[in-house]
Amino acid sequence: MNYKTVLVTGASAGFGLATARLLANNGYKVIALARREDKLKELSSLSDNIYPVAMDVTDAKAVETLVSSLPDGFKDIDVIVNNAGLALGVEKAQECSLENWKTMVDTNVLGVLNVTHTILPSLVKKNKGFIINLGSTAGSWPYVGGNVYGATKAFVEQFSRNLRTDVQGSAIKVTVIKPGLCSDTEFSYVRLNGDEKKVNDLYSGTKSILPEDIANTILWLLNNPAHVNVNEIEMMPVCQAYGGLKVVKDLDFTEKK
Repeated sequence: MNYKTVLVTGASAGFGLATARLLANNGYKVIALARREDKLKELSSLSDNIYPVAMDVTDAKAVETLVSSLPDGFKDIDVIVNNAGLALGVEKAQECSLENWKTMVDTNVLGVLNVTHTILPSLVKKNKGFIINLGSTAGSWPYVGGNVYGATKAFVEQFSRNLRTDVQGSAIKVTVIKPGLCSDTEFSYVRLNGDEKKVNDLYSGTKSILPEDIANTILWLLNNPAHVNVNEIEMMPVCQAYGGLKVVKDLDFTEKK
């Protein structure tokens, strides 16, 4: 399938930035969507194939006007890369900020829904399209402090499967990519409230997945034959693996006053 125009959300940094650059350099027209206009201007200056759109994916009404606001050369979207997302905090559920939970749900869940609901009907109508959703290993493998972030990514994973089922009988493809430990993004700086020492400690001594690894994977997906759909890709660096189940011994069942 000859895809031409790609919408990338969260394009101002990390996976989105790397994907927008790589696809533009490979001849795709890229609609780079993110909140930070200054970052988008820097990105769009790199290639005439990149059209910047400063928009918040959580704003459903704004997203609904997206296509009509695009110039003619970028209106015919073939591919959605639902990348915009974030994690806030690493506290246990009983210690978390409710506002942080709501922000993660708004961005990671409602943002994906807003964009998909707006663009999907046009893909089905022309029988051509690809939806690539960025999930996370956190959606499959729980860890302390993952709580709502992991739950939002589990939603993305299951939503992707259900999308694939709904578009069966058409040529539309759906893939969810689930990265593990990744560095060289703003993800952990945001999650850890800009604490550079904690961020450095997290990645110290590791060879983590890089944004370019995700971008290359997306380019590979787009270049696959029309009859091939890759349902899910779970990616971890070699230094990361499953941790096994934890057993707490001598657990105290005494009710506290």
